[in-house]
Amino acid sequence: TTDEELDGAPSEEEFITPDDVCKVFDTIFMQMQNAVAQLSQYIQQLQMAGKQIPEDQLQMMLKSEFESILVKVQAKVFEEADVDEDCLQEATWEFMAEPEKYPKVVKAVERFQRLYERISGQKVVGMRPGDAQIVNSKAQDLSPEKLLEAAKVFFDAITETMVEIVKKYKAEGKNLHDPAVVQGLQMQFASLADEIGEAALKKINLTMADFQGAIEKHKSHPEVGQTLMMLQIKQQQTLIAAGLPAPMG
Repeated sequence: TTDEELDGAPSEEEFITPDDVCKVFDTIFMQMQNAVAQLSQYIQQLQMAGKQIPEDQLQMMLKSEFESILVKVQAKVFEEADVDEDCLQEATWEFMAEPEKYPKVVKAVERFQRLYERISGQKVVGMRPGDAQIVNSKAQDLSPEKLLEAAKVFFDAITETMVEIVKKYKAEGKNLHDPAVVQGLQMQFASLADEIGEAALKKINLTMADFQGAIEKHKSHPEVGQTLMMLQIKQQQTLIAAGLPAPMG
């Protein structure tokens, strides 16, 4: 094939559709969410054994482990989807630049950004290439105490919905030890979590941006970090009690 013949051919990223981007980010999100559950379980085991980890060390350990797993997961997902990382990234940012046209892409990408933000403490939700750090002015008014109250409302609402989904799956006779069934369950959790969380925050006159901004502001506050971690662990325990198999290490 000559260079001239290739000139008229579409570039590789033109073959990457919005659905491709959604599928890749949904898969990465789901696998990383499972990794976070495993990390939370490991930290809980350390704490139950009496090992106290300082908050800053805990944050660094979580971020380091998360990013190490993420590199491997991304490589595997890109290979399975048969996409080039650079082409996918370029296509993703092009779709993200037109949120009204590609709302599903925005939702899939920002859901993963929220997960990364929660673990890393870095404000990344809604960011685009070249953006400066996002600052949310209203969130500055949220005290650590108010943030923790909001976090409890946020996690309780999501956990309640997740438990209902697990009960529905069990009532339908689905095998929760079948990886394919659990994968479908996790995807349903993922698709509903943001919507349920936002609705719960709205009832106490907060937006997701206010909530995320307050987490960013108070992330170094020891009680905030510890409480957010404990709320995630409690959520996992509640789901296991409802019948969801514990994450495998």
